[in-house]
Amino acid sequence: MTHRERILTALRHYEADRIPIDLGSTGATTLTAQAHERLRAHLGLPSGPPPTFFASTRPTTVVPDEAILRRFDVDARPLLLGSPLRRPDRKVSEDTSIDEWGVTWTKHGGSHYINTDGPFCHLDEPTLKDLEDFQWPDPADPGRYQGLRERATALHEQSDYAVILNPGSGPVHLCQFLRGYGTWLEDLLVRRAFAEGLTDRIVDFWVSVATRALEAAGEFIDVVMFGDDIGTQNAPLFRPDLYRRVIKPQHKRMVQAVKRCGKPVLYHSCGSVYRLIPDLIELGIDALNPVQVSAADMDTKRLKQEFGRDLTFWGGIDTHRVLPMGTQEEVREEVKRRIGDLAEGGGYVLCAVHNVQPEVPPENVVAMYEAALA
Repeated sequence: MTHRERILTALRHYEADRIPIDLGSTGATTLTAQAHERLRAHLGLPSGPPPTFFASTRPTTVVPDEAILRRFDVDARPLLLGSPLRRPDRKVSEDTSIDEWGVTWTKHGGSHYINTDGPFCHLDEPTLKDLEDFQWPDPADPGRYQGLRERATALHEQSDYAVILNPGSGPVHLCQFLRGYGTWLEDLLVRRAFAEGLTDRIVDFWVSVATRALEAAGEFIDVVMFGDDIGTQNAPLFRPDLYRRVIKPQHKRMVQAVKRCGKPVLYHSCGSVYRLIPDLIELGIDALNPVQVSAADMDTKRLKQEFGRDLTFWGGIDTHRVLPMGTQEEVREEVKRRIGDLAEGGGYVLCAVHNVQPEVPPENVVAMYEAALA
């Protein structure tokens, strides 16, 4: 099979000639810059040009070196939008910048960038007028689509890899960035009109961007991915009834925008999402990432038995303990276990649970992919 055929076969719930593999096709299935450089050095690869980052404001995760992807025979490649021309990221200091949404991102020491301020964070009683007065990013900004069709065409016609479009995060993430994590969760309960108005506008933007990207290059795109965390370590982030009333209709709009163009949807949510998986299937989501096996109720054998007919699982190799702290043999056993639980009958794409972090030994990354290819 070609690489593209492997991914699409998994999404159709048939077994391919081998387990499909991902590394770096999305902003949630790649490596941090430090982990990437350690892996390059371990593999003895010559130094090359600086890597492409998945988020221009937060240069933490990278599009892996093509030599690494070929070394592990990875089946998919990312298609990224460009940066806006009219409101580019604005650097405030060496470790702080502000993005087009007005969200401030700050890096402390060797940490990740985290959102430290946003345009609605300091409003005690926000109103719909605050939303009307805000200068929203322009989904039509030409910088987003500059060269998109050419990049998609090259990926699709000059290679046989599955092309994964990454249009950006969903409303749960962006509401948290714009309003503040805890405050927005309060809004959902006590300031519902504002919370729904904010969510509406974010999804309007996302749908417009995704639609424009698919109109520009849809015939060369195989899968569309978006992330929106709805799980914590122990349970869903929301009560199921609250998710169904407020968030699910917005996710439905996003999925429908992709399905109108005939593309499958890869949905990313960390954490324990078991109780909401029937809702995701009802929405028409085709594949779930990262399958956080360390979270409550995320046993892979159970997930496959209950939902494997309707949902492809994309991820599953434990990054909580096994990859960073396990031996190479434990990594190989982890790969064997997840393949045994998830791959029968198709419907599984193998990769780490979320991005490979700096503390993961590069030897364990190699062990993971070599075991998958064995």
